[in-house]
Amino acid sequence: MSQGSPGAWAPLDPTSGPSAPPNPFVHELHLSGLQRVKFCLLGVLLAPIRVLLAFIVLFLLWPFAWLQVAGLTEEQLQEPVTGWRKTVCHNGVLGLSRLLFFLLGFLRIRVRGQRASRLEAPVLVAAPHSTFFDPIVLLPCDLPKVVSRAENLSVPVIGALLRFNQAILVSRHDPASRRRVVEEVRRRATSGGKWPQVLFFPEGTCSNKKALLKFKAGAFIAGVPVQPVLIRYPNSLDTTSWAWRGPGVLKVLWLTASQPCSIVDVEFLPVYQPSPEESKDPTLYANNVQRVMAQALGIPATECEFVGSLPVIVVGQLKVALEPRLWELGKVLQKAGLSPGCVDTGAEPGRSRMISQEAFAQQLQLSDPQTVAGAFSYFQEDAKGLVDFRNVALALAALDGGRSLEELIRLAFELFAEEQAEGPGRLLYKDGFSTILHLLLGSPRPAATTLHAELCQPGCSQGLSLHEFQNFSLHDPLYGKLFSTYLRPPHKPRSTSQMPEASSPSSPTALANGTVQAPKQKDD
Repeated sequence: MSQGSPGAWAPLDPTSGPSAPPNPFVHELHLSGLQRVKFCLLGVLLAPIRVLLAFIVLFLLWPFAWLQVAGLTEEQLQEPVTGWRKTVCHNGVLGLSRLLFFLLGFLRIRVRGQRASRLEAPVLVAAPHSTFFDPIVLLPCDLPKVVSRAENLSVPVIGALLRFNQAILVSRHDPASRRRVVEEVRRRATSGGKWPQVLFFPEGTCSNKKALLKFKAGAFIAGVPVQPVLIRYPNSLDTTSWAWRGPGVLKVLWLTASQPCSIVDVEFLPVYQPSPEESKDPTLYANNVQRVMAQALGIPATECEFVGSLPVIVVGQLKVALEPRLWELGKVLQKAGLSPGCVDTGAEPGRSRMISQEAFAQQLQLSDPQTVAGAFSYFQEDAKGLVDFRNVALALAALDGGRSLEELIRLAFELFAEEQAEGPGRLLYKDGFSTILHLLLGSPRPAATTLHAELCQPGCSQGLSLHEFQNFSLHDPLYGKLFSTYLRPPHKPRSTSQMPEASSPSSPTALANGTVQAPKQKDD
């Protein structure tokens, strides 16, 4: 997702305010003049040699990884590898892996606490997950099994190491894959010590170490004891963090390899024994372990997470995207030279009108097939591949910036409110409410639906009147600020051709986060 926002949009900065939690998705690296000189010198003299030698060692790992699984059938790989293959290849990979990290500058791995046996804790959970250097934690854990994306099998050397590891693979494109992963995790975790331990990074993506992201439930589904493992990089300068917005892969690698010495602390906490309630409820189990680890680290435990490709923060009882996907739609339209205010949408209030991609292109006067497909993909399609044109109308109105916030809120209500089954007037029910928040704020629909149920008066109809919706979106001390921040209209209408560029120092995204950098998702 590219940075920058069209029109009058500005992201809510969760780091603002005295009591707000730190933003775990942004990492800023500030270097003094002397540090810049040092990194330039060491970057020229030391980093290239270190990286070259590390890549040589990485490719030396391949024969050991290949040898362990060579000639074994898929059926045989359903059981842990034993015998001479295990002894020779395991020790070879373990030794070369330590050499690889040593060459990259990680001269010391300090271990605290005692690693539990596989019988005491079949599952290890490591946090905070902040960098692609975090696999170094596998070394003091004696190379436990991991969970990885199936797509990584096609990556040279990495794919061979995953086969060597007998990793549990999950495919994002196969809906049945997650169910098979759950069954496999449960099978290995309850094997009575037959399988080595399985290590999870339960956050699922990288952060800046200032707060723990929401733990995913995968590591806790089996309901067995887990051992928390803390990862710290206690160096004077944080060159390792690889957050959603911040230094990229090459810069992190170059800066870290330019450090004379990098230190990693790995701490094993006591085994966490789940209660009967936690064993039956993986989400409760994950939340409680997250709190224990956050307390040990001295940082907050947050509900922040990635939903799809978007980082989601928590505001009150609502989850909102740090940068809504609607901004991307604005950039697509801007590139096509289209002004949202010039489009005659013709959406009917309270009535759904489903349109195809062809009708969408005609309505928006778009001719380029790639632009049409890109813009159409930002709206949720039904089983027939159609979208509700009311969604398009509201999105264009928000991007145009020609309406005041009050007018935009009223338009949203008029588009999605429905006639009451009994009684006069129209109400905004949960589907319309969640659609509005999903379009304008990037809120996940389940979170918006939950908030809608809490806003509705107990014992009354399950819908919001215009007055109630306006109180929520305009006058509520917390949510009103949220809407005004994300949907702050300009003093006069302006077209997309006048929108600030992403690289402009005055763009809303740059101002809110203090940096102009192409954001990227870091996940496993």
